[in-house]
Amino acid sequence: MLRGGSPSLIPMPNVRWLIAWITAAHRFVYRVTGGWVGHRALRLRFLLLGCSGRKTGREYVVPLLYIPDGARFVVVGSNAGDPREPAWWTNLKAKPEGWVQAGRARVAVRAREASREEAEKLWPRLLEAYRWYQDYRERAGRTIPLVLLERA
Repeated sequence: MLRGGSPSLIPMPNVRWLIAWITAAHRFVYRVTGGWVGHRALRLRFLLLGCSGRKTGREYVVPLLYIPDGARFVVVGSNAGDPREPAWWTNLKAKPEGWVQAGRARVAVRAREASREEAEKLWPRLLEAYRWYQDYRERAGRTIPLVLLERA
């Protein structure tokens, strides 16, 4: 048991191949339908984030869960609770410019990590949108960044 009486986390099997397959399928459907399919599932919202690779300069596109916050998009660098940061966040730290497609709308964005104060305000909203973020946070063993994608 973890402190506070919560059940202990079950060790996750290595399912990176499954996550990669689901990500590729989601990205494909989102792009082919122009955002008609893939933007919303149940109560969740997804966007496509495009950014440049820090070493190759090649464009990478990844679907991410997000919450809107005014004109900006809030995403979480959880990497599904993996101890490593997600590649998209490492790339954005090197070059913060990218683009977002949310539904049918595509906009240029600039990424930055939320300040501590911003993160404290946003975290409850993120947990309301996707409660598993708390498990990811506990399992990752690192500070999980909240990333603000602001319109450029």
